[in-house]
Amino acid sequence: MVSASLPDPVPAEEYEQCPVTDVLRRVGDKWSVLVVVLLGKRPYRFNELHRGIATISQRMLTRTLRGLETDGLVHREVFPTNPPSVEYRLTPLGQSLLVPLSALADWAVEHRTEIAAARSAHAPGGEQDAADSP
Repeated sequence: MVSASLPDPVPAEEYEQCPVTDVLRRVGDKWSVLVVVLLGKRPYRFNELHRGIATISQRMLTRTLRGLETDGLVHREVFPTNPPSVEYRLTPLGQSLLVPLSALADWAVEHRTEIAAARSAHAPGGEQDAADSP
C-alpha cells in the first residue's frame, strides 16, 4: 500500500506538487513507457528507435526523448561522425524504473479480462447502463 497519508480533501496545490503526480505525467503520456521499455533492452540510435515504433512521428519521438533525458531517465550520446549520430540508453535511474513498470505490466496482463468486462458493462447499452434505467 501507499505509505504516505493524504489529506481529505486533497488540496490542488498539494496534488500539483506531488512527486507521484509528476512522475505519472511523464510515464503516463502516450510514448514514454514504450521508449523506456525498448531502451531497457539495449541502446538505440535515433533512426533505429524511430523505425522500431511504427506510429510515432519524428517530432514526438524527439520530444519524448528530451523529456526522459530532462528527468534523468535517458542518456543521449552524440558520436563525432559525419553526419553526427546519436545514441540513447537508459541511465541507472531509468533502469530502476523498469522494475515498477514491469509490475504494472504484469498486473495489467493478469487483469485484462476483468478490466475489459468492467468496461463493457459500463459502455452505453451495457449491463450497468441497463441497470441505471428506470
